[in-house]
Amino acid sequence: MELSDRITIEPGKMGGRPCIRGLRITVGTIMGLLAAKRTREEILALYPYLEDEDIKAALHYATWLASDQELPIKRA
Repeated sequence: MELSDRITIEPGKMGGRPCIRGLRITVGTIMGLLAAKRTREEILALYPYLEDEDIKAALHYATWLASDQELPIKRA
């Protein structure tokens, strides 16, 4: 799976936030639903035009973003 196949970023759509396949569903929306303990089945029922691979791509993208950030560390 390549992220570019599932995750799109368009400046004029959803404020340039990463979306699923050019749809107006952001990676953040998917991650928020998962954080709220919604199951994949519930998410797919809420958004019938999504596919299970879209949820996997959102998780992969969010993991990639989280691992790519530099965080300042304060010394005690």
